Amino acid sequence: MANNSSNGDNQTTTKPPPLPSPLRFSKFFQSNMRILVTGGAGFIGSHLVDKLMENEKNEVIVVDNFFTGSKDNLKKWIGHPRFELIRHDVTEPLLIEVDQIYHLACPASPIFYKYNPVKTIKTNVIGTLNMLGLAKRVGARILLTSTSEVYGDPLIHPQPETYWGNVNPIGLRKLLCLKLHHLLPCTHYIVHGGFGAVMMRGSVAETLMFDYHRQHGIEIRIARIFNTYGPRMNIDDGRVVSNFIAQALR
Repeated sequence: MANNSSNGDNQTTTKPPPLPSPLRFSKFFQSNMRILVTGGAGFIGSHLVDKLMENEKNEVIVVDNFFTGSKDNLKKWIGHPRFELIRHDVTEPLLIEVDQIYHLACPASPIFYKYNPVKTIKTNVIGTLNMLGLAKRVGARILLTSTSEVYGDPLIHPQPETYWGNVNPIGLRKLLCLKLHHLLPCTHYIVHGGFGAVMMRGSVAETLMFDYHRQHGIEIRIARIFNTYGPRMNIDDGRVVSNFIAQALR
């Protein structure tokens, strides 16, 4: 039975999650967990793939267009019977059968999303819509990697998840309200240096995730990622930690 919650005149209905493949309930056949990782050839995605592949009950499918990712990050798994690599752009529909989706596909480096901001926005909006549509069709749980940029220029450090952020209500918001008013409530957008396009990953994608959860019962998870660094990261990535290290080495 659906759970109903109302706020003033607005009423939202949360549906139960769609059922996965009948094989999940088979008494005679125990299939592996089929997991899709978008952007799995990237810095963070490839480390996630390593962790998922350690479980012998997982079959991992990586989808990447290699705009920022590299096959070298996955070379240890290429040819493995439980691993599959597909060259595909998430802005195009993907017909596949999976049980879980880790949606990481998005240029995160300032160098790349400044180079092609339109591509970044399309990946954030259309790519997330495609992955949510896939999750709805197959009954998969989906995790979105969002960004700390949703907090804007925060006045609280560190930021708890309950903090709504400190954002500029003009600029990007005006553009988004004109172009995307059918998709989301335009309330949390900023022009924050070069991070306007990347912030859409948090603002638009998180809104879409929760709307699909409420309207279609999709089981969702959201992780807001802050500054990361480590092996396989491009030394010219352009983010603060890599910049400090590169400058120190030079």
